[in-house]
Parts: sequence; C-alpha cells; structure tokens
Amino acid sequence: MTVLSQTPLLDTVTTPADLRALAPEQLRQLADELRTETIAAVGTTGGHLGSGLGVVELTTAIHYVFNTPDDRLVWDVGHQCYPHKILTGRRDRIRTLRQGGGLSGFTKRSESEYDPFGAAHSSTSISAALGFAIANKIADKPGKAIAVIGDGSMSAGMAYEAMNNAEQAGNRLVVILNDNDMSIAPPVGGLSAYLARLVSSRPFLEMREVAKKFSRLLPPPLHAAARKTDEFARGMAMGGTLFEELGFYYVGPIDGHNLDHLIPVLENVRDAAEGPCLIHVVTQKGKGYAPAEASADKYHGVQKFDVVTGEQVKAPASAPAYQNVFGETLAKLADTDPRIVAITAAMPSGTGVDKFAKAHPDRTFDVGIAEQHAVTFAAGLAAQGMRPFCAIYSTFLQRAYDQVVHDVAIQNLPVRFAIDRAGLVGADGATHAGSFDVTYLATLPNMVVMAPADEAELVHMTYTATLHDDGPIAFRYPRGNGTGVALPEVPERLAIGKGRLVREGKSVAILSLGTRLEEALKAADELDAKGLSTTVADLRFAKPLDEALIRKLLTSHEVCVTIEENAVGGLGAHVLTMASDEGLIDNGLKLRTMRLPDMFQDQNSPDKQYDEAGLNAPHIVDTVLKALRHNSVGVVEGGVA
Repeated sequence: MTVLSQTPLLDTVTTPADLRALAPEQLRQLADELRTETIAAVGTTGGHLGSGLGVVELTTAIHYVFNTPDDRLVWDVGHQCYPHKILTGRRDRIRTLRQGGGLSGFTKRSESEYDPFGAAHSSTSISAALGFAIANKIADKPGKAIAVIGDGSMSAGMAYEAMNNAEQAGNRLVVILNDNDMSIAPPVGGLSAYLARLVSSRPFLEMREVAKKFSRLLPPPLHAAARKTDEFARGMAMGGTLFEELGFYYVGPIDGHNLDHLIPVLENVRDAAEGPCLIHVVTQKGKGYAPAEASADKYHGVQKFDVVTGEQVKAPASAPAYQNVFGETLAKLADTDPRIVAITAAMPSGTGVDKFAKAHPDRTFDVGIAEQHAVTFAAGLAAQGMRPFCAIYSTFLQRAYDQVVHDVAIQNLPVRFAIDRAGLVGADGATHAGSFDVTYLATLPNMVVMAPADEAELVHMTYTATLHDDGPIAFRYPRGNGTGVALPEVPERLAIGKGRLVREGKSVAILSLGTRLEEALKAADELDAKGLSTTVADLRFAKPLDEALIRKLLTSHEVCVTIEENAVGGLGAHVLTMASDEGLIDNGLKLRTMRLPDMFQDQNSPDKQYDEAGLNAPHIVDTVLKALRHNSVGVVEGGVA
C-alpha cells in the first residue's frame, strides 16, 4: 500500500461530507488508510474481514459520489460494512465491534442514520432499496437508493423478485453487483473500463434514447432487429442482457479497486436520466492484506489476530465443535448407506457438511444462498427414496418456513433437518440467534423435534434421524464446542419421543431440553445442598413429548421447571398445554417455564447472553425457591422474576 502524504487523511474524515471535500487525487491515500484501519480494528475484535477489505475502494467511491445519508445506501448482508462504519462517524468505536455494548457486526438502523436498513441475511438489499426509491418517488422527494449486493447473494430468488419489479423506480435506484468471485465476470482491464464509462455517460444514454424512439417508427420486423442488435452488442461487450431483460441498464464490469474507473462511472449513473441502473463491479475479497489474499476463505470470518503475521488467536478447544461432530458422524453413516445425501445453503464449513463432502462429494450439494430451494430439493430427494439431510442454521431456516410446511410436513416426507446455531450465538447477535426453531417446528403435525444435551447425544440423534423414514425429523444443536464427553463408538437409535432421567430426587424436577442440561445439573447440586432433593430429566424431544415421563414428574414433585434455549412457544408451552389438558393444574401443580426472554438480544459472549437471559444455574435455583415461596396455587409461566 502506497501512502502519498505523511498527513493521515482519515483523521480529517468523520463523516462522508468530510470525504466529499477531498480532491479526487487524495482518495487513493484515503482508501489505503481505511484498509489499514479496518485490518487493525478486526485484528483487535475479530469478525468479518475479507469482505470488508474487498469493498474499501467501492465504499470510498460511493460515499464520495452520492449524497449519503440523503441518498440511501443499503448493504446486502452487512458483514462488509466495517469500512462504511469508519467513514460514517463510528471510527472512535470501531474497536468495540461485536462486543457487548459495542457496534454491531452488521448494519443497524438504531446505530446510525447512515444505516437506513438493518441487514445480516442475504439478498434483501434490492427489495429494501426499491422501497426507499419508490417512497421518494411517491413523495416527490429527491434522493437515490443504492443497493450493494454480492454475487453470492444473487443466487437467492428474492434478489430477482426485487429486480423484476424495479423498473418502476426509474433512475432513483442503483444496484451495484459486487462480484468478488469472478463467477460471472469476463476479464477486467482498460477496455472494459473505457466501455463502462462510455455506456454510462449522458451523451451515450441520450443518443440511445433517440435511437430507441427512431426504431419505434420502423416496421415491426426492423424495430425488433434494431433492438436485438443493441442488446447483442452490449451483451457481447459486457454480458448485461439478463439484467437488461429485468429492466436494468447494465454497466460493467469495472475494476472495483480502481478509483479512476469507479468515480466517473458512479457519477455518470448518479446523473443519468435513465434507470434503474446495475453496475457490475469486480473486487477481490481480502484485497490489500497478504494473509487474507493467500487464505482459501480470504479471512471471511476471523478471531482476533496478529496484524503483522495474520496468525489468529484461538483458544485451545477441549472438545470438538458440534457441527464437526455432526458432519463426521453423517459421513461415517453414509459409508454404509448410499441413500444419505447432505444439502447446505452456502454454509458447508459452518454446518459441518464440508466433512461429509470430503468423503462423499457426489452426494453433497451446496445450493448457494437458497434455503427455500434447499428444503424443496430435499423434499424431492426424499420422495424418490433418498435420505436427505438439510443442514441449515436455525436463523436461515426461517427463510424457508413455507417450504418446510407445504413441501415437507404436509406431505409427511422424511427430510432430516440438521439445525445448527440453535440458541444464542454470541458476537453475531440477534440476527443470527437460533431462538425460534423449536416453536416454529414443534407446532407442525408430523414433525419430530430433538435437541441433544451434548455431542454424544448429537451422534445418537444423527443416527436416529438417518433411520427415521416415517416423516420429517429435526435436531437442533448450538454453535461452538461440546462439553468434552466421550463420543460413542457405536451410535444408539433413540426411541422417538422418549427422554431419560439423568438424576433422581423427590422434591424438585428440572425438565431440560438441549444443552442447558449442564446448568440444570449444577442447579441440582445447589438445590440438594439446600435440602431440596432434585430430579433432572433430559427430555431429548420437544415433539413428541415423553408424556409418561413428564406426567410422572409433574405428579410426584412439589416444583417442576422446564428449561430450553428457545423463545416462548417451545417446550415449556407444550408441557403447560399437556398439564392443562390433563387437569394437572387443578391439583395445585407448581410449574415454571424458563426460556429465552421476549426480546432480541444484542451481541455479547454466549455466557453473558445466557446470563442476561436468565438461563444459567443460579437462575434455575432462584426460580425454584421463588416457586416454593409463592403463596398462590397454580401455574405461573415465566422465568426469573
């Protein structure tokens, strides 16, 4: 990186207005400093790095050319927005990224007026930007809406649904396709940059409009030929025919790291009378930082790291990660079962499917950011006799809920859902938390819902799902490492809807679902020390419930507490419903449910998040003691008061 001046320009830029006061020839130095600052910040906090480094010049150019925040800039996903945050008044807090009380790792409306739309899932930017553009059009207000979307996000149907309706926005909408994988880009160089400037210029656009009007006066065959000639010429030069068919004026591809190319094209598009426009920008993920450029994933997501060497600081893991246990277990099971197939939606390593793919590449399908397609694709495989495992993060499976209901559950097809990132997820915050899957799955007829208490139980549940051909089955497990228990040599097939007693007592019963079991056992120790003999049950299943076990516990203990890493409507609600239906409440049952609070929790360490949620051992003890002190008879649904 070459710095042209000894005076740091970044120190003079607090907002984009300051940036726009610079001379064009100063922007290269500013971008270099912005890249250095981004690397230093992420080295301190960890987070997404490669994507942000790839858009340093693009971020600089957008804020230089467009009048943000009046012109609305929407980042797709938002994980590439760290340079944007530095330029928009948040540099003094940039080293609080993804920390408790600090800046979000994604765009967030409550954080800044320069974040007009919160994002952390992909493929939403064009729809949102179209909303801004149309609102301005209706109100007759000035202002552009700019959506920056990656080529990976273009694999989702929602992006095309938005583009199909974008023509109504006219020149108020600008879409920037950030192509950092060269997946749809021809070679980039001086000729393509020249062509991009040419076709985005006002004289060319005006001449093209005149030619269009003239061609309409021609007889239909000649008019059609003229139109095809125009499309063919531009398509041959730049590959824009698809976007033109969707109503966009296509410009590109251009070098996304060359400010001399970016600035004039953005200015031309900003001032163009025709629209909407799509600018195809080619960037390099991890650009300007050698360790990221050399890494296979371009340092997409990193822990804290040494800026000089690029070496990431990782705490020694005493137990394997849950997703790796799943991936390796499924791969072993597939060695002897040719019907097992693994599907993921752009998250092979995050879900452990990469482990499966190494052993069975022909039975591994990464469908891209297309969760809806993944689920229905799995349904088709199941209908044809295969045993598909659809491995998707809990928060991303929400995007395919209609397909889960209509294409899987109603048809009772044996699709296996391996749901990663269940519960709270730490630094990624509310947008990635798996808070709702028990609720939205256990309400469905035909669905089986499991949650392992540890990694050994995950092995058993993966095996159980493999053999379950009677309908859909799901098992949810958290982000991070397991508890360190020994993994079974031979997996056990669990009886559907049957839990297990882990510890037996007489006065208090704790009914646990998932990995809160460890906290439940700690709470039981403390309650026993207080003279309260405590039973701990690992229910294993949220649906179907082990009604016999639950009935036994509810009728033989003075206080019963359910606990789960899920929002209201999950295990606790189902146990309450069962108790109500059977009239157990009328017998003076003291039943309490503990679950995630009715709020979206901000980022923090997982331990602190669960402490904030009131789901650790001290909270269980407190809930029991308050129930015993409660003067009234009946049921109180809730956690810690």
